[in-house]
Amino acid sequence: MFKVNQLDPFQHESSCLFIGVFEKPVKFEGILQPLDDAFSGQLTDLVKEGELSAKRNAVTTVYSFGKIPAKKVVFIGLGKEKQLSFEQLKEVFGNAFKKVKNAEKVGVYLDSFITESIDVFDAARALSEAFHLSTYQFYGYKQKAQTRDRAVKEIEVYSREEVSELTDSLKIGNAFAKGTNSARTLVNIPSNLLTAEELANYAVELGKKYAFEVEILEKEEIEKLGMGAFLAVNQGSSNPPKMITIKYQGKQQWEDVIGLVGKGITFDTGGYSIKSKAGIVGMKTDMGGAAAVLGAMEVIGELRPEQNVVAVIPATDNVISERAFKPDDVITSMNGKTIEVLNTDAEGRLVLADAITYAKHHGANYLIDIATLTGGVIVALGLDKTGALTNNEELFEQILEASHEAGEFIWRLPYTEKDKERVRNSKIADLNNSPGREGHAIMAGAFIGEFAENTPWVHLDIAGTATTNKEYPLGPSGATGVMVRTLAHFVSQFNQ
Repeated sequence: MFKVNQLDPFQHESSCLFIGVFEKPVKFEGILQPLDDAFSGQLTDLVKEGELSAKRNAVTTVYSFGKIPAKKVVFIGLGKEKQLSFEQLKEVFGNAFKKVKNAEKVGVYLDSFITESIDVFDAARALSEAFHLSTYQFYGYKQKAQTRDRAVKEIEVYSREEVSELTDSLKIGNAFAKGTNSARTLVNIPSNLLTAEELANYAVELGKKYAFEVEILEKEEIEKLGMGAFLAVNQGSSNPPKMITIKYQGKQQWEDVIGLVGKGITFDTGGYSIKSKAGIVGMKTDMGGAAAVLGAMEVIGELRPEQNVVAVIPATDNVISERAFKPDDVITSMNGKTIEVLNTDAEGRLVLADAITYAKHHGANYLIDIATLTGGVIVALGLDKTGALTNNEELFEQILEASHEAGEFIWRLPYTEKDKERVRNSKIADLNNSPGREGHAIMAGAFIGEFAENTPWVHLDIAGTATTNKEYPLGPSGATGVMVRTLAHFVSQFNQ
């Protein structure tokens, strides 16, 4: 797909050649002077006439008519050089790839995209990540095959820098994007085709590919371990639950273990606290946390960081039957705490409770849980921000830094002793699973915190960010694969 060379980009054939231009104002000098010379100064004239813009995300296509081997030159506006961020560069590349879908071979003069803060290796990573993210499509299941966009088959990257090092940067960008796209696909698959069993099979195949240790607990084993909260949610289903555990050992000793815990509700009816007819549509995406963890493990498998990671995914659907759990039931979790069920639609926190305990059972010293958990986080933060709670400042700061690198916005919600008191407010059990609508997103996270206990922990609620209704520079509408890159960055750079 990507080929790196140190040749002159203006002397080689391609369907189109990407050139980055900054607002300086635009001048074709330095490394771009030979291009303007080949066009006899006409590119400078286009700038003067306002036909070629360097505003960020502007794309101007100029046909070469044989002046250079490339058939077209695609000038990509980068805005002001000092203001361009790494995330904005990814969006710029993504926007450009969406506009050249019919180009089979694209050349990219990478040296024209660098700034004082973004070196050529950063640019290479941004290019690779943006290409795979922006061109992702989920084709679905129509009887008549959908028309597939002509894909770019080859990208020639031109730079004066060392080829092998640039190739490594391209591979890193590719790994982050591919893991994200895998998560997107999992979330987009309907629940009748992605049951708990299929999710477990996916984890097994991931383990084979990357030499992970994979454990799948069946219902009988889950019962023996006393995972009453997880089992209660599965109680009404004809599909058996699966507790999925994946281990990656990047250190010689199994210590300083990062636990990634993802909610794997393959479909959520709300149970007897049933959702509305409008609210129930789209609940195939309620395993977005599980998908994020699996996507992050794919990135980890590709990059092999020197860290230890255990991923735990409680997988089941939450449906109604004569066997389903009910409001007013009292259940017992794996760690022995009893729970009064006031809302069967507050099921995610129940399965995560036992999964958190099981991650600690496997030696997790740090815990990150990811879940499409509450509508409350959407009310509080909208559709473009992931909500977070934590019991550990240092751990949260590392997650926050990773989210900045990934371009995935996180906002921390307050978590106080009064919040803890509310989830402990039950006359007949240790906890209640739904203290009310006030501060709903906080209450859900606080409930999970009761099981993290003193282990450093960050909770990420992706109910608003796991999907989008609009196409954007780095992807189509549908599943976003959010938090895959944040988790992967966090694991790769984690400091104890």
